[in-house]
Amino acid sequence: MNDMSAAQKDILVADLKRVLADAEALLKATAGDGAEELLQVRGRLQATLSQAKDGLIEAQAAVVDKAKAAAKATDGYVHENPWKAIGVAAGVGLLLGVVIGRR
Repeated sequence: MNDMSAAQKDILVADLKRVLADAEALLKATAGDGAEELLQVRGRLQATLSQAKDGLIEAQAAVVDKAKAAAKATDGYVHENPWKAIGVAAGVGLLLGVVIGRR
């Protein structure tokens, strides 16, 4: 998962949230059914959903912590090396201008 981009991780988290919401809706929709096997499956599904939610919350917190750490490190670097940061930003702006200008 380390090779995934931030956008891919955000998409994955959104997909997992949708799956969890759909599974919860399914549980609510089948709440009135009383078959013994269905009750057992519902119980296992509820336990799995609970674990998945906890894992998703932990993963989301870890991603937020990493993003905050990266932003803090970038901020520190820019404060220590303002002219280098300005040069890099100007270079990136120049490259983007050239690329956009060719279209």
